[in-house]
Amino acid sequence: MSQTAILVKEKGVVRIDKPFDFMCSQLRNGRYKLTIERYTESRTLSQNALMWLWFTCIEQETGTDKQDVHDYYCNLFLRRTAFINGRETVIAGSTSKLNTLQMTEFMNKVKADAAVELGITLPLPEDRYYQEFINEYKYRR
Repeated sequence: MSQTAILVKEKGVVRIDKPFDFMCSQLRNGRYKLTIERYTESRTLSQNALMWLWFTCIEQETGTDKQDVHDYYCNLFLRRTAFINGRETVIAGSTSKLNTLQMTEFMNKVKADAAVELGITLPLPEDRYYQEFINEYKYRR
């Protein structure tokens, strides 16, 4: 049985969401390894919405179906090697499994590729003409 807790450090102060002694009391006798790793959230709905807005733009500008655009970029940037039944195979990952940091990295790669390979500028929410971009593509989904 493992124990999980959320540890937060803000302004030099560490807080944990359950007492450490209690968590240890729930474990069986034995040796354990304690690992602390950065907590990440799943991709956000706003990241997902922006990604599909970008793919709608690419669809409108290139004539390529937005699902095909999605699959293309997943194959290009989320590809990994796996062994299935003893055979090596390449698998395209899915954006649904990404955390917020991984989704940001994926979208930065899509943005850069679209600019270089397609000549399409995909804006971020903080960009100057972002609202105009939304108005242009949000109803075309």
